[in-house]
Amino acid sequence: MATSSLHCRACGEPGLDPVLSLGAIPLVNALVEPDAKEPEPRYPLETVRCSRCTLVQLTETVPPETLFRNYTYFSSYSDTFLLHARRFATESIRSLGLGRGSLVVEAASNDGYLLQYFAAAGVPTLGVEPATNVASVARERGIETVAAFLNEDLARRIVEERGVADLVVANNVLAHVPDLGGFLGGLRTLAGDRGLIVIEVPYLCDLVDRLEFDTIYHEHVSYFTMTSLVRLAELHELTVVGVERIPVHGGSLRVRIAADGRPEAGVEKLLESERTWGVFDAGRFERFAVAVASLRVEVHEFVSELASSGARVAAYGAAAKGVVLANVCGLDNGLVQFVVDRNVYKQGKLLPGVRIPVAAPAALEHEQPDYCLIFAWNLTDEIVAQQAPYRRRGGRFLVPLPKPRVLEG
Repeated sequence: MATSSLHCRACGEPGLDPVLSLGAIPLVNALVEPDAKEPEPRYPLETVRCSRCTLVQLTETVPPETLFRNYTYFSSYSDTFLLHARRFATESIRSLGLGRGSLVVEAASNDGYLLQYFAAAGVPTLGVEPATNVASVARERGIETVAAFLNEDLARRIVEERGVADLVVANNVLAHVPDLGGFLGGLRTLAGDRGLIVIEVPYLCDLVDRLEFDTIYHEHVSYFTMTSLVRLAELHELTVVGVERIPVHGGSLRVRIAADGRPEAGVEKLLESERTWGVFDAGRFERFAVAVASLRVEVHEFVSELASSGARVAAYGAAAKGVVLANVCGLDNGLVQFVVDRNVYKQGKLLPGVRIPVAAPAALEHEQPDYCLIFAWNLTDEIVAQQAPYRRRGGRFLVPLPKPRVLEG
């Protein structure tokens, strides 16, 4: 059961301002068995904004145990994301001088997609991953992994057994955490007074500018800017010492945090940029909501017109954003015949809410639909390159955001 809150999950401020409502949709990673008869549960998907610390957040919180204990997302199925992880590991080892006497701990370490590169370089690692099935895959790869949610108690036990970490990584997890204070406390305990914390989060300003409404779903309870991250860190006696913008997941921030240190010039520069952008301006978010409402209709009509003309439409990526897009834009199995995905744990199932069947990527070759809508649009280049034979045979790719169109070239 989901719980509602009228207070900011970061600073406790009451009276949050509405941003965007996407209606009630199913949980994005709760794929459905083909013989399922009962409709899947739906939960309100509404975002609000704290006028005090600027954090954008969901009004409803689905318990993490429901979302993450048995998970179908495996990071290693994306070549693009693996390359991103390898580059991060290589640079971190170089810049921090990590070696056999060091320790790297990752919160939400998934299937070992990142820690494998530290381990291969001889750097000791420890993963913390609450999804028991995903943690098992990581262990099979030789990555020591604790199957638990990170909190301060667990962090203290890790430090007692292993000592403090030189590097604590929390990539693409802070947005998933209902208890921001407990999680930040765990990271701080793991890093101690001298360790570095590195966090990657999807960037709210990019989400708004590019109309990436499909990255809003129940697993992402918070949506961050530099402004909200700096204020959150300060609440927990931490300092944001550095930041860089990175392209993954449609635009993200990589933030470096420490118990002690001075912010680099880039931190204040981005804060000033956000003030100019309108992070404190309610009108900026009102315009976003109006544009999303128009885009939802546009995407539905675009695909409907293709199907009405007799064209066969499939999709690529049984990803979270694909489930949101399909449900919010009314793209059911009458419009999109099937969706392909490399994740074998999703193949043979149905997307929740719209019941589109999931197949292996080879189905594009066997079925040769006229169009393939790229649900996982953040991996467009990778997908188009992988599916070059489909395109050579006349198949055409569609991208949905920020405006639905046929991919040319």
